[in-house]
Amino acid sequence: MNETSSITSLKGIGEKTKELFAKMGVYTVGDILLHFPRTYIRYPKMEPIDEISSLTEENHAIVAQVRTSPVVKSTRRMQLTLLTIGSVGHKMQLIWYRQPYIRNNLKANQYYVFYGKVTIKEGKYVMEQPVIYEPQAYTQMEDMLFPVYSLTGGVSNNLMIKTIRQALAEKDMLYDYLPTDVREKYALCEYNYAIKQIHFPDSFDTLIEARKRLVFDEFFLFILGMQYQKEQKKRESNAFSFREPEIIEECIGKLPYELTGAQKRALDDVIRDMQSPYVMQRLIQGDVGSGKTIVAFLAMAWTAASGYQSAIMAPTEVLARQHYESYCQMSEQFGLHFPIVLLTGSMTAKEKRLAYQTLEAEKNALVIGTHALIQEKAIYSNLALVITDEQHRFGVRQRETFAEKGRRPHILVMSATPIPRTLAIILYGDLDISVIDEVPARRLPIKNCVVNTGYRPKAYTFIEEQVRAGHQAYIICPLVEGSENMEGENVTDYAGKVKSELPSDIEVGVLHGKMKNDKKNEIMNLFAQNKVQVLVSTTVVEVGVNVPNATVMMIENADRFGLAQLHQLRGRVGRGDAQSYCIMINTSQSKNAKKRLEILNQSNDGFKIASEDLRLRGPGDFFGIRQSGDLAFQLADIYQDAPVLQQASEAVSSILDEDPDLAMESHAILQRKMDQFLEDKIDRMNL
Repeated sequence: MNETSSITSLKGIGEKTKELFAKMGVYTVGDILLHFPRTYIRYPKMEPIDEISSLTEENHAIVAQVRTSPVVKSTRRMQLTLLTIGSVGHKMQLIWYRQPYIRNNLKANQYYVFYGKVTIKEGKYVMEQPVIYEPQAYTQMEDMLFPVYSLTGGVSNNLMIKTIRQALAEKDMLYDYLPTDVREKYALCEYNYAIKQIHFPDSFDTLIEARKRLVFDEFFLFILGMQYQKEQKKRESNAFSFREPEIIEECIGKLPYELTGAQKRALDDVIRDMQSPYVMQRLIQGDVGSGKTIVAFLAMAWTAASGYQSAIMAPTEVLARQHYESYCQMSEQFGLHFPIVLLTGSMTAKEKRLAYQTLEAEKNALVIGTHALIQEKAIYSNLALVITDEQHRFGVRQRETFAEKGRRPHILVMSATPIPRTLAIILYGDLDISVIDEVPARRLPIKNCVVNTGYRPKAYTFIEEQVRAGHQAYIICPLVEGSENMEGENVTDYAGKVKSELPSDIEVGVLHGKMKNDKKNEIMNLFAQNKVQVLVSTTVVEVGVNVPNATVMMIENADRFGLAQLHQLRGRVGRGDAQSYCIMINTSQSKNAKKRLEILNQSNDGFKIASEDLRLRGPGDFFGIRQSGDLAFQLADIYQDAPVLQQASEAVSSILDEDPDLAMESHAILQRKMDQFLEDKIDRMNL
């Protein structure tokens, strides 16, 4: 057995389980070893119930004697199993939801350990959904780091643990491809050791050691792959002749506002690139609301005036349609008469056919769409410029496919992720970079506040007032539905709560990633049309819809999100002329969480926020929800792991300077690993 062996080569994995694992992207023994824990449970020492008065609101293991039988109560929505433990002055209520069988599992006068989060409600200590252990069994788990995995229906955490332990029993299952000198220089542990310790750490220190090695690997392979491909490619010659950009100046002169200095500099970069002897490959990095859309439009208008086609690809259908409407309005405003084409997956066969015909017939069309733009049927007759909007939602391969349409068109990539420039240079090593780091003066700055859960009633009242004034609101929750393993408000239950708090004439919509695309588009369209006034959603709204009428962003469990993601979410409001607000509900008692959220409270500058976030968080802080969710490495986080990212970049440069083709015998294993990475992994990266 080796890492390429089918998952069915492990005992207990039949065809049915194989299909379940496939849903998680696990097909081979190597795949399951690289399915890392999403977090760890550290089981605390047992505490007697009599010491309850000193408990804090966090996870505890409470030892107590069961003196009375649990009571099962039925409500309209579910069954509750209730048990009170402790004596007078030291009491705690235990609550289980939809688990009536608990009553039969607990024997009177026996001692048990109840593990879970302790909260104080109405002056009483409460533990919801506690896990039950016998004291002897729990003693063996104290201070252990227990892995918790992302799962799919039918696969339990215990099955994952059992399967991974079995795979790890094979000695040196995975080969270490990193050159020894690189490992020694950066004090990195051996690969097989790292894999074992990331799953079943001997201690917190060995976990940090393992994670550092695996984070280094993720950065190293990605940067090596990008740089290697760049080295192998010769700069493409510019096959297009662009006229002088008078049209850009004319359009700017008709704008009702002044472009910022940063917008002008980005435009100058684009103009210079497109008139140079080589094909443009440029990233425009601009904070939310910085005005990237007008830069893209002006570049496309210039392309049309020069007699060529241009295309912009948006990550969602709703955003593509909004771009289309916006481009039509701007064309009318500027007195332009170039053909504008919309192409999305949900269009009818007839609509698509007409769009394809236009692509072939109109040599200077502005084309707007989604992934449908890179389908085989989309044949361009004269494509000179392609733009990907919100680039962090597209993979490298998709960008390449788009670039292959026509005669090597110019590439313009647009990202709203506020990555510090030093990191952007590493991550987007194949692109030149322009930064739009100014916000248009006409935009009112968003008013922020960080509050605790006690503020919710006031927040609902404020949202109602804003809706009555004709505006709309977002409410963001971190989870889709309740989970035994994670706390936090969840969309499904929370939407019901919001509906009961707001008047019945205010329409509340629900949006999350598990919905089918048609349903998501329907909900977002209803919100864009103000037929839904309050949208309760997961972070799926981070990209995808522009609603200038929305003035309130309320984020539940804000402490669970990274600052970069919170900033992205906040950028959904403040897009119109009205004053906008961001309410962040902090459920953590942690001083660090308060400190981090305070950065957002005091600043609307995404680049400053990213840098402060990087300064505040050091390597090793990796429990909980990932910080930079869009830049989707499996373990690595570009903010918290910035020093390791720098080291990986240095190591790649050193290797390629010595051996640009990786032809040396000592690099043979590395070459094989990189080829495998480029084939299997890079198209999964959202970079």
